[in-house]
Amino acid sequence: MALKFAKLTRPAIRSLEKGQSLTEHGITALCQASGDLRYSINIMVDGQRIHRVIGRQSEGVTREQAENAIESFRTKAREERLDLPTRKKTHRTFAKAAAEYLDRLTATTGQGQKGFKDLPNKRRHIGQYLSPYFGSKRADQISSFLVQHYTRHRLDSGAKQATVNRELSTLSHMMSHFVEWKWIKEGDRPKIKKGEEPRKKIVVLTDDTAAALYNGAVADQDGSTWLFVIIGLNSAMRHSEILRIKWDDIDFDQRRIHLEEAKAGQRTQPISESLTKILLQERDQREDKKGWLFPTQSAGAKHPYRRTMHRQFERAAIRAGLDPAKVTPHVMRHTGITRLVKAGIDLPTIQKISGHKTLAMVLRYAHMDDKHIDKAMSAIDTGKLGTITPELHTGTIGDNSDGPNLAVINGDKA
Repeated sequence: MALKFAKLTRPAIRSLEKGQSLTEHGITALCQASGDLRYSINIMVDGQRIHRVIGRQSEGVTREQAENAIESFRTKAREERLDLPTRKKTHRTFAKAAAEYLDRLTATTGQGQKGFKDLPNKRRHIGQYLSPYFGSKRADQISSFLVQHYTRHRLDSGAKQATVNRELSTLSHMMSHFVEWKWIKEGDRPKIKKGEEPRKKIVVLTDDTAAALYNGAVADQDGSTWLFVIIGLNSAMRHSEILRIKWDDIDFDQRRIHLEEAKAGQRTQPISESLTKILLQERDQREDKKGWLFPTQSAGAKHPYRRTMHRQFERAAIRAGLDPAKVTPHVMRHTGITRLVKAGIDLPTIQKISGHKTLAMVLRYAHMDDKHIDKAMSAIDTGKLGTITPELHTGTIGDNSDGPNLAVINGDKA
C-alpha cells in the first residue's frame, strides 16, 4: 500500500533550504550544504532498527526510492517469519532463549519438577560455555553439525568427555523445552550425541569394611551420621535421596519409602526388614515423628533438611581406616547393588530397588560377580557326550561309505 504524506510532499521537499530537513513515515529528506537533497530511512522492522542512506537527488534518487526500500525491508522480514512458531514475530537468539529458559526454571525450582533441581550446574554450563559459543545464533538454527563442532572445541580446550557430556545434557534439556514451549519446531531440534566416557572402577565395601565404617559413624560427634550410614548400606539409596526422607514418607507396614524427588523422578524405595525396625525405633525416640529424618541444624537455613553429609561420612571413613578419596557416600550404593548381583537377584528387580532409569545402568554391576554366568553355562554343558578328537576315519573314494567319521571318546560313534 502506497504511503500518504502530509509533510514530506514534493512541493515541501523542493522548498527546503540548506540545512533543513523533513521526516515522515521513517523517510528523511535533508538539504545539504551543497544544495543537494539526501534521502535516508530510519525504521523498526521485527524489533530491529534499520537506518540507511538511500542516496542523493543528484544520483537520481527520489522519495519513491526511499518508499521502495522500506517496503523491501518489510517484505523480506515477512518472508523470514514464515517458519516461525505460531504468534511469534521474531526469532530468538540462543542467548536470549537460554536466559528465558533459566528464568522459567528458577520460577519452578523447589516444586519437585523433574530435571529442575540441577539449576546451579545448568547456570554454569550455559553462562560459561553454551551461551558464549552459541549465543548470537538463532535458537532454531543450532544444527547437529554445530553441536559436534562445539564438542570438539571443548575437548580440544582440555575439557574431559564426562564434563562435556554434562554440558550436552543441559543443551538437550534446553532444546526439548524450546520445542515444548513452541519457541522452535520439532524438526529444528538437533540430534545431540554424547561421547563415550571411560568407565571408573566401581569401589565396594567388604563385610568387614562396611562394619568398620558403621562403627566409625557411631563414634562420630554428629548424632545423625550412624543413621545416614545404616540407611545407605541397607538400601543402596543415593546420598541426596536419603537426606530428603520424611518420617511421613515411610510405610512401615509395607516396608516402602516414597521418594518425592529422585534422580529419575518419583519412585518407591523398598527397604529391608532389619532397616524398617531400626527406623521405627529411631522414630519412636524423636519428638518430630512426621518431619525430616535429617533436619537442618542451622537457624535460618534455606532448606529444612540437610543438603550433604560428606564431612561426617569422611570422618567415619577415616576412623574405619578407609581412604576418604576412594570411599565416598556413593560407595554404599555400589556396595548394596553389588550384593544384590552376587545374591543372584535378576537385573530388572535390582533396577526397581536401585531406582536406575535404564537397565543399561544396572548392567555395569553385572561384571562384579561371574557366578551367574558359570551357572548359566552349566545349562548347555554336554559333558556326557565326551570329547571329540581330531582323528578322522577316511574311506576310499567311490565306496559306499557315507564319508569321514569323527572318533568319539566316552561316547557312541556318531
